[in-house]
Amino acid sequence: MDRDWGSKPGSGGAASAQNEAIDRRERLRRLALETIDLAKDPYFMRNHLGSYECKLCLTLHNNEGNYLAHTQGKRHQTNLAKRAAREAKEAPAQPQPNKRKIAPKKTVKIGRPGYRVTKQYDPETKQRSLLFQIEYPEIEDLTKPRIRYMSSYEQRVYAYDKLHQFLLFAAEPYEIIGFRIPSNEIDNVSSKSFTHWDPDSKMFTVQIYFRPRPTGVQPPQAVSAGGPQPPTAPPPVRPPPPQGSVPPPPGGVPPPPRPALTTANGSQSVAPANTNTGQLPPPPAPPIPVPPVRANFMPPPPQTARPPPPPSQGFSLQPPQQLLRPPAPPMPNVNQTVMQQ
Repeated sequence: MDRDWGSKPGSGGAASAQNEAIDRRERLRRLALETIDLAKDPYFMRNHLGSYECKLCLTLHNNEGNYLAHTQGKRHQTNLAKRAAREAKEAPAQPQPNKRKIAPKKTVKIGRPGYRVTKQYDPETKQRSLLFQIEYPEIEDLTKPRIRYMSSYEQRVYAYDKLHQFLLFAAEPYEIIGFRIPSNEIDNVSSKSFTHWDPDSKMFTVQIYFRPRPTGVQPPQAVSAGGPQPPTAPPPVRPPPPQGSVPPPPGGVPPPPRPALTTANGSQSVAPANTNTGQLPPPPAPPIPVPPVRANFMPPPPQTARPPPPPSQGFSLQPPQQLLRPPAPPMPNVNQTVMQQ
């Protein structure tokens, strides 16, 4: 059947304005379903009839897509702008915090200042002190040097050391200089500690006093990498031997025999036993402790006796026999010879 208006179905002709509006609303509905969460919309409500309402515009919608298309429309957007303007007008004016932005000051550094450090000791109070004298001849006008104490944790130039801290001096346009000082407690209450800036001579003087350590307290020492060594246990105390009886010899060895005494006629007699129980001989020395034999210890191989070397040719190994001289003839008796004559 031929139509008098529009294009033939399926011919792909130009769409009318109504069809374009329907297609646009459908695209917006699908996009809104993907990006907008209706559970967080304060104006979205579902009534008892199963339809959806807009509490801001007081409109009814058959499905969620129709409501999302309404939220993108001109009426809903205008009502949102009116509601925001009314709430801003009715809300009380609250003071806004004054956010002061401090921009970092960029100055050209001209180098390090000259300084003198003097170590002092007060014999009356037994306090040690340091006197710093920093010269700032090219300091900026109407400025005063500043100091700051810095812990060893904050710096990254030296390794961490709990025995020292740092004292920093700063003044534009000079570079910041620091001194490593002991980490003892600083006596700021004393009138001897002071800070003085002389604008005429451009000399900044700082004197600090350290509080004395209590008597008998040693300064803290750095712990080695291996940690503190535990104290060694004292050697065990041996109990004294009993006084009533003589202890037996160690190891089950029988007591040695008593020495024999030789008399004038050549006979031997056994020394009598000591019957005096009041004076006992000193106890024998304690046995030497033998270390336990390890499981993996291998005893050394037994040493075999070397065989005697072979005799050399032409010589005998037997000891030489002692030559015996014949006995001398007896001496003649002089008296008997005279009588015979």
